[in-house]
Amino acid sequence: MRKFRVGVTTLILGILVQMSHPGTALAEESAAYVAFAAGKYKTALELAQKEAEAGSKEAYTLIGEMYSGGLGVSQDYAKAANAYAKAADLGDTNAAFSLALLTTKGLGVRKDSRMAANLFEQAANEGNPAAQYNLALMFLQGQGRPANEAKAAEWMAKAAESGNTQAQYDLGAFYQFGRGVPLDEKKAAEWTGKAADAGLPAAQVEYATMLFKGRGVDVDQEKGAKLFSLAAQKGNPVAQNRLARLYANGLVFPLDLVEAAKWHLIARRAGVSDFSLDIALTKLTSEQRAAAERFVDAYEGATISEVKPPIEPAPTLDSGHNASVKASPEAQTTSPQPSTPSGPPGTTQSKTQTTTQPKGTP
Repeated sequence: MRKFRVGVTTLILGILVQMSHPGTALAEESAAYVAFAAGKYKTALELAQKEAEAGSKEAYTLIGEMYSGGLGVSQDYAKAANAYAKAADLGDTNAAFSLALLTTKGLGVRKDSRMAANLFEQAANEGNPAAQYNLALMFLQGQGRPANEAKAAEWMAKAAESGNTQAQYDLGAFYQFGRGVPLDEKKAAEWTGKAADAGLPAAQVEYATMLFKGRGVDVDQEKGAKLFSLAAQKGNPVAQNRLARLYANGLVFPLDLVEAAKWHLIARRAGVSDFSLDIALTKLTSEQRAAAERFVDAYEGATISEVKPPIEPAPTLDSGHNASVKASPEAQTTSPQPSTPSGPPGTTQSKTQTTTQPKGTP
C-alpha cells in the first residue's frame, strides 16, 4: 500500500524543458534566438542585449537562460536573475518561472520562499503548467504560502489538466488519499492512468497495481503486466521486482525462472529485496544462474536494450531507468512533479509511491 509522502526536490532542467521555451516561438523573428538555436552563443548574447535594450522581454529571458546555464558565458546566477527579473517585469511568464526557481534556492538572489511563491503564482495565473505544479507544492508543504491542501489540490488539478504528467500522477494520489479533495478511487485511477499512458514509470507501477487489484478500475492483469514490463525496462526497481514475480509464478507471462532471476537480481542490486525470489534462485541449474548473472553484469552501466541476451535459455529484456512518485522502495520517493537539478535552481516536489504487490503474485 503506497503512502502519501511529501518530499522536497529541486526542479530545474526537467521543468525548464516543459516550459515551452520562448525561443521556439521567436526563432523566425529574433536574430538572437536564431543564433542561439544554431549554437552561436557569443553572437546570440550580443544580439539579445541589443534586442533587450529595444524592449524585448524575450531577449531578457534568453540572456537569463544563457547566464543561468553557462551557455557561451561563465555561469552567473546574479546576472541571470537580473535578466529574468527585467523580463518578468515586462510580462514574460517563462522568466517569472525561472526567477522563482532561482529564488527558491537563493541562487543569484536572496532565498525567499514567499517571493518565489509570488512569482510561481504570476506564471501560474498565465497558464504555465510547471508553475501551477510548483505552486501546488508550495501550498501542500506550507512554503511561501500557508499550508492548504485544498489550494494545493486546486493548482495540482490545473497543472494536470494542462498536461503536466507528474501533476497527473500526484493528483491521482490526492484522490487516492482524500487530501484536499474527496477520496475517490475512480478519479485516483483515472489520473494515475493518464500519467502511466504518458510514460511515467512510477505511474505505470501504481496503475499496474490498480489493474491487478481492480482498485478504481476493472481488473486487467494483462495490461497491468505490460505496464510492469514497461516500467521495469525503464529501470524502475519496484516494477522489476513485480515482473520477476510474474515470471516466477507463471502469471500472465509463461513460467520462466531464468527471466525471473534476471529481473530479481537487477531489482535487488537497486535495493529491492525479495526473500521468496531468493528461494526461487536456488531452483536454477548452475548454467541458468550463470546466464542470468551474465545478463545482469552486462546490464550494469547500460540500458537493457543495449545488452545482448545470453545464448543460454533466457529471453530478452529491454531498457533500464528509474522514477516514481508513490510509496515504495528505493527508486521511488518523488513528489508532484519531477526532477533533480543539474544546473540552476529548483523547487519543491511531492508524491506518494507504491510497493503494493499485484494480486496473484507471491
